[in-house]
Amino acid sequence: MTTATPTAVVVAPPDLDREQWLTVRRRGVGGSEVAAILGMSKYTSPIEVYLDKRGELPLDRPQHPDLAEAAYWGLAQEPLIATAFAHRTGLTVVEGPGTLAHVERPWMLANVDRYVLAPGESTPSSLLEIKTRSAYQLDEWTDGVPDAPALQTHWYLAVTGYEHAHVAALLGGNRLVVHRVERDETLVDQLVDTVAEFWQGVLDGTPPAVDGSEATEELLGHLYTVTPDRVTVADPAEVLPLLERRRELKAREQRTADELREVDNRLKATAGEAEVVKVQGRTAYTFKQNGPLSQKRFTAAHPDLAQQYTHRVDALDTKSLAAQCPDEFRAHRARRLVVPKEKAAA
Repeated sequence: MTTATPTAVVVAPPDLDREQWLTVRRRGVGGSEVAAILGMSKYTSPIEVYLDKRGELPLDRPQHPDLAEAAYWGLAQEPLIATAFAHRTGLTVVEGPGTLAHVERPWMLANVDRYVLAPGESTPSSLLEIKTRSAYQLDEWTDGVPDAPALQTHWYLAVTGYEHAHVAALLGGNRLVVHRVERDETLVDQLVDTVAEFWQGVLDGTPPAVDGSEATEELLGHLYTVTPDRVTVADPAEVLPLLERRRELKAREQRTADELREVDNRLKATAGEAEVVKVQGRTAYTFKQNGPLSQKRFTAAHPDLAQQYTHRVDALDTKSLAAQCPDEFRAHRARRLVVPKEKAAA
């Protein structure tokens, strides 16, 4: 078996169509999924990666709008960033042969953005990971590569066997930041062990624990095709402790909200007619009249002006949609958890 890198072979060419590429990805774990498996992704949770690898989710399901937009612009700017990196560093950059898999652990996959040749070399000796990010993230990139892309880069080092990698990030469309990442063998071993345990769960049908991430909340809201009014008889040993914990947390949440409101109200009362409150010569807080307009009070006080500045806006007529297309309406409704309040003791 001929290796394309020190420890990886090509398992799919670079010109696959999207459906074929997504099918290949289900054979293992790629770099973009490592942060999600570790619970460090804002948009994807471990349980979603698990269900996808098991084939229990649509192959080409819609992406989160923010992810889809970022992916589009990232792909569009990738050649430009690669060229800028090569110009700035003097290193030669080439495209890769396709999807790679580790020679001993074929479930370890990598789709590397570019490969890097040092001066005088005829074969790549490292890889280049390319990112596009908002200008607001500049501070995160100044001293090194942030956690999620650093984990992805180390996963690619684990797959390829290279000793170092380069990461080039275009921030705000006009600031290129370049970092060299040296292989950390301890981190590589930890990643391989953790992801290997996850992958074994995929093979065995043992899902990861449901976590408290927003990504999991979004997934569970639309995951199942629901049978109206269907009843599940649950294990009391599993559900009752969760319900009790939920009651405790909701009570704590209410107490915290009340206490916070009291503190805020006392600060507002101290401000009185002033907008700026100073303590020891420095601005401690402000209480300015720049919040949302109270539409009800404004309309009651100035009905003519309210009428003059009222205009129609385009909006989905959900009531008519529900009445005329009930199946389509229901299919796209999120599920809502409702826990009945306990009756007060007599």
